Amino acid sequence: MNGLDWGAFALNLLWAAAAVLAVMLATFAVAVRRGVHRVVDIAWGVAFSAVAVVTFVASAGEGDVGRRVLVTVLTVVWGLRLAVHIARRGHGDGEDPRYDALLAKAPGNRDLYALRVVYLLQGALVLLVSLPVQAAQYVPADMTAFAWAGTALWAVGLFFEAVGDAQLARFKADPAHRGRIMDRGLWRYTRHPNYFGDFCVWWGLFLIACDSGAAALVSVVSPLVMSFLLVRGSGKPLLERHMSGRPGYAEYVARTSGFFPWPPRRRV
Repeated sequence: MNGLDWGAFALNLLWAAAAVLAVMLATFAVAVRRGVHRVVDIAWGVAFSAVAVVTFVASAGEGDVGRRVLVTVLTVVWGLRLAVHIARRGHGDGEDPRYDALLAKAPGNRDLYALRVVYLLQGALVLLVSLPVQAAQYVPADMTAFAWAGTALWAVGLFFEAVGDAQLARFKADPAHRGRIMDRGLWRYTRHPNYFGDFCVWWGLFLIACDSGAAALVSVVSPLVMSFLLVRGSGKPLLERHMSGRPGYAEYVARTSGFFPWPPRRRV
């Protein structure tokens, strides 16, 4: 179907799963030694990068070389930037309150419970969400407008993620801003520029796979799942519940778009 080698792609899924498992188990070992499971958030971007590199090696001679290089580079740049950002943000901090609350429910050993419900679950999500990164590398057709549009959308997404994260980090580093709501830069146009950026990145990577109908069919679940997680799942709703009690946040919500960038609403 549209030139996709299903046997080679199925074998690649096994290699990708092995790469993800290796990253998650190594991260788990570090977390147990340090007594802090928040390091799993760093592994998220690293695991996607590992999948991209393993797939690039495994797909040699299968897909279009230009697309293979492109999707690998885009994924590694996105994944490692995210991993470095999260590592810097959490440097020197204790356990994330989310994981404290989750592990408080552990029926037995907290570490083994974390392995099952955090590390292995995130690993499964990485394998699912990375489907466009894998499928695109097995598409033999030359790149068309879909691939270039996907690259442009990826670039928009990386801009919103990287710039939004940097603006927030500078804002929080200033003691004068303690307790205040960040409503400057990209945060003036959307309450979640980093989540919107992630949304664009994964829809962009999906478009790069769309030069093959088979690859598109296999991988469309990825941006759909990411969109759900960001907009309705563990992204936007969880953060907004956490922020809801802060002074000035209700006013910020009233004037600022909840997800897609848009000029602030004027006060009535």
